[in-house]
Amino acid sequence: MGLKLIVACGGTGGHSFPGLAVASELASRGHDVTVWMSGRDVESRVLKGWTGPVFATGARPLSMKYFFSNLRALWRCRREMRRQKPDALLAMGSYSSLPPVIAASRCKVPVVLHEANTVPGRAIDFLSHFARAVAISFERTAEHFPGKETVLTGLPVRADIVGQPPFEEAPAGSFRVFVTGGSQGAHRVNELATKALVMLNRDLATRGRKLYVIHQTGVKDEAEVVQAYAAAGVLARVQAFEHEMGRAFATADIVVARAGASTCFELALTGKPAFLIPLPSALRNHQHYNAAAFAAKQAAAEGRQDELAPRALANWLLHKAENRYSLAEMAQRMSAMGMPDAAVQVADLVERVAKR
Repeated sequence: MGLKLIVACGGTGGHSFPGLAVASELASRGHDVTVWMSGRDVESRVLKGWTGPVFATGARPLSMKYFFSNLRALWRCRREMRRQKPDALLAMGSYSSLPPVIAASRCKVPVVLHEANTVPGRAIDFLSHFARAVAISFERTAEHFPGKETVLTGLPVRADIVGQPPFEEAPAGSFRVFVTGGSQGAHRVNELATKALVMLNRDLATRGRKLYVIHQTGVKDEAEVVQAYAAAGVLARVQAFEHEMGRAFATADIVVARAGASTCFELALTGKPAFLIPLPSALRNHQHYNAAAFAAKQAAAEGRQDELAPRALANWLLHKAENRYSLAEMAQRMSAMGMPDAAVQVADLVERVAKR
C-alpha cells in the first residue's frame, strides 16, 4: 500500500527542481505525493512535467515585511496537514519550507530535510531541530548537524538534463560556451561573461576558430546581452530563461556559472568542466564552499567576482579552447563527482522515515 507524502519545495529553481525530481521518483513507486510550493509566479515555469497535485502555502521570504503573510501561511499549512494526514514530509530548504515543517511538527508528521549546499542555510539550520533525518549533498556538511542522522545522497537534478541532443545551429568545430547565473540570471556574471566572450571571439578569430555562446541571462539583462553579442558579431543563443537546459549542456564544451548547488550537480551529471563565480552575498558564503569542493577535485576553476577581470576570464577560456586534452581531463573529473541516483537515495530515506 502506498504512502501519503508531501514534498515542500519552491522559492527558487535551485530548491524546486530537486524537490520535483524526488516527488516524481516517489510517485513512480505508487505513493500519493503532493507538492507544496509558496505559490509565487516564478514557480509556475518549473512545474512543467509534474502532473500531480500542488498546494500553494503562501510562504514568503523571511522578513518583518512578510510577518503576517507567513503567519497566515503557517495556519494554512497546519489546516491542510490535518486534512491530508501525510505519513511524512520532505522539505528542500529556503523560506518555502518553514511553514510546512513547523506545521508538520505540530501535527506529529515525521520530517526529512534535504540540504543542497556544503554549508547549511538558515532555514535548514533552524528546521533540523524538527527533523528525523537530513539528506546532504556534500560529505563535509554532516559536521553541521551533530547528533542528527545524516545521509549522503547528493543533490537530485531534473531527469531531462541528460541524454539530450546538442543545438544544431552550433557551427561544427566551434568552441562552445554556456553561461548561466541560475534560473533568475545574475547581472554581474552576465556583465563579466559578455565582455570576456566578446574578447574571446576576437582571439579565436585570429586563430581561424569560431565561438558559439549559449547564455541564460534572466529577464532584466536579456536585451542588453543580445545587443552586445550582435554588435561584436558573436554567434549566440540568448534566452532570459533557457527551457532546454539539457540541450544547452549537451552543446557546451565548457560552462561559466554561479556555484549554486543545483548548477554544480547538473555540471557533474552532464560531465561539463566549468568556471564558477560564486555569489559573494550568498548566506555563509556557501557558494564559495560549493565551488571550492569542485575546484579541489580539479573539475572546475573558481573566480572571485570582485577580483575577476573580463580579460582574465577570456584568457582562461582561450587556454581551454586550445588545450582539448586539459578540457577532457576536467570533464572526466567532473563526471566522477556526479551522483546520478540522488533522487532514488532521497526517496529511499523518506520511505524509511515514513515507515518507522
